[in-house]
Amino acid sequence: MMIPLLRPALLGLTRLLVGARASWEGCAPADVPRIYFANHSSHLDTLVMMAALPRELRARTHPVAALDYWGGSALRRSVAVGCLNALLVDRTGKATAEVMDAMAAVLDGGQSLILFPEGTRGDGAVQPFKSGLYHLARRVPGAELVPVFIENLNRVMPKGMPLPVPLICTMRFGAPVAPPGDGEDKAAFLERARDALVSLSHSSQSQPRTPSQETAR
Repeated sequence: MMIPLLRPALLGLTRLLVGARASWEGCAPADVPRIYFANHSSHLDTLVMMAALPRELRARTHPVAALDYWGGSALRRSVAVGCLNALLVDRTGKATAEVMDAMAAVLDGGQSLILFPEGTRGDGAVQPFKSGLYHLARRVPGAELVPVFIENLNRVMPKGMPLPVPLICTMRFGAPVAPPGDGEDKAAFLERARDALVSLSHSSQSQPRTPSQETAR
């Protein structure tokens, strides 16, 4: 009952701790079905992504979160579903069809998803993508595929660290990636999508952020 009431406080605390700034460099915020695919470096990724989105999009955007972690306790599940609007999925491979159906239903309903296609947390470098993004893009070709590079969060709460360190983090939203083309195989598409994310990471190191790029909240 109280969990939804905690959402503003939780998102506000996140912004206070890490900034959670959104830099829309290749597209603008829009209420259209999108698959936001991002690098994965911390348990805070999902929370920071939701904090970075404009208020009007949060209720229509669902982070895809691991059931084994976020469903591990009643409190985690309540935070994931009640505060973060998450779609909890079984990543063991035992329910692949059901997971794909659930994700496709969100997109077919005009809403958006947040995916971390690396499948596991890394150390800052963008790892090879798992196949889920390819199959989902094939299943719902009308959904926009928007790469998002989460900058600096691996330094805030890297793998193995129990508590976050206050640093400013920026979410860099790139230009939509075209869905898999005719004759384009899985490996080629996943490499192309990964390249788009890697390009954003290079951009984060070389381009200053301008105030006009940041999302008002």
